[in-house]
Amino acid sequence: MSGAETGSQNSMTQRVLIASDSAQLEGELRMPSNAAGVVLFAHGSGSSRVSPRNRFVAEALQKNGIGSLLFDLLTEGEALDRENVFDIDFLAHRLMDATRWLRGRGDIRHHPLGYFGASTGAAAALAAAAKDKRIGAIVSRGGRPDLAIRHLSGVRAPTLLIVGGRDYSVIELNEKAYRVLACEKSLKIVRGATHLFEESGALEQVAELASDWFNRHLKKLSAPAAALCDEPVVYADREAAGRMLAQRLLSYAQADVVVLGITRGGATVAREIADALSAPLDVIVVRKLGAPGRPELGIGAVVDGDHSRAIFNPEIIEHLGVSDEYIEAETTRQLREVQRRETAYREGRPKIPLTGKTVIVVDDGIATGSSVRAALRGIRQQRPRLLVLATPVASAESIENLQGDADEIVCLETPKDFFAVGQFYRDFQQVSDDQVKAILRNEKPADTRRPAQADREVGGKNNGIA
Repeated sequence: MSGAETGSQNSMTQRVLIASDSAQLEGELRMPSNAAGVVLFAHGSGSSRVSPRNRFVAEALQKNGIGSLLFDLLTEGEALDRENVFDIDFLAHRLMDATRWLRGRGDIRHHPLGYFGASTGAAAALAAAAKDKRIGAIVSRGGRPDLAIRHLSGVRAPTLLIVGGRDYSVIELNEKAYRVLACEKSLKIVRGATHLFEESGALEQVAELASDWFNRHLKKLSAPAAALCDEPVVYADREAAGRMLAQRLLSYAQADVVVLGITRGGATVAREIADALSAPLDVIVVRKLGAPGRPELGIGAVVDGDHSRAIFNPEIIEHLGVSDEYIEAETTRQLREVQRRETAYREGRPKIPLTGKTVIVVDDGIATGSSVRAALRGIRQQRPRLLVLATPVASAESIENLQGDADEIVCLETPKDFFAVGQFYRDFQQVSDDQVKAILRNEKPADTRRPAQADREVGGKNNGIA
């Protein structure tokens, strides 16, 4: 659980924290029973969570059977910098992180999603939807869609632009954006209303228009249909994946936890989880047993020099006719490498005892699962109280095959078309031994990149109406 939860028989409200870059974005998730979809609210000034106008619309949506996520795109400190308010690419990046977080929840992941944007948040919503074709509908209230002009032709979600009839300059800007949009679209003018819709009955009209739009476009996307059209998440890098995964593991924060990263890529993901849970971090080294003359083809895997465990693939061994003598020699050679790496990575520090602990084993992704199985079985020999496997992405088959090796499995994505772990990361650079050492020292490796800059397009700062 990532926050306090309250509710009744017909609804649930939960305070949540959403990880994005190094920030923790505060939010409020409201879910009516049998919700037909969820709408994420985006406001560039950072006041989305407490905005009375947004909350008014969210309550109207809830009455119509649609959930809402009210959260702040910017922290209080970030919102003080006016340039951040108009950095549409940054705001869109934050909104996409929140969308990934929401899809990562098992109870919501297949609900159709919509965006409700106000001011520069409307531009952020359109920019994000241009990249994420799964967004089901967008509503802009007094927004600045013109600030996302270069993204508008890529938007496929049905888009409703709502503007006050006396908000003359913003009407003109919305008309400009409307002409560029190539999706199903509508522009509604609320007569007599100014920019903030403070006039009597104005906000009620906004809520009614938004509810009708989301009802029409989200409710026709049933949960099965939304699942069928799912495209897999592509993470910015391992750190970003780790922060997303950590949100699903916060319920373990009060347990006696040890986090283990499967080297080398899993160590980077595990660092983020250990930080989120305030838990100690260690690594587990797994080595593939290569076939004769074909070291890239695994005939099995070995793990942990002190509690060695070997897992073999009998079908490949039989097909290739691998001899027992070769298997014994290759196992011995790889176990020596396991011991060498563990000694090098820890730099004299002792292993963290696992007996009686909740052990969370983390990898950056799972394709076949043979290495992970070796790791889990090696750890099981050390008698942990609870053994949890956590990964951002895996093939559905591997997760099914690993069910008996872990007490619990937390996996954010099991894409249908799974070819390699790297296809689900924009930055999947190989992790070096020196980086693993730095991670265990709780230092930031010098040659890794954080997503705050790598994931943002560089654009000019805008001045205008917010």
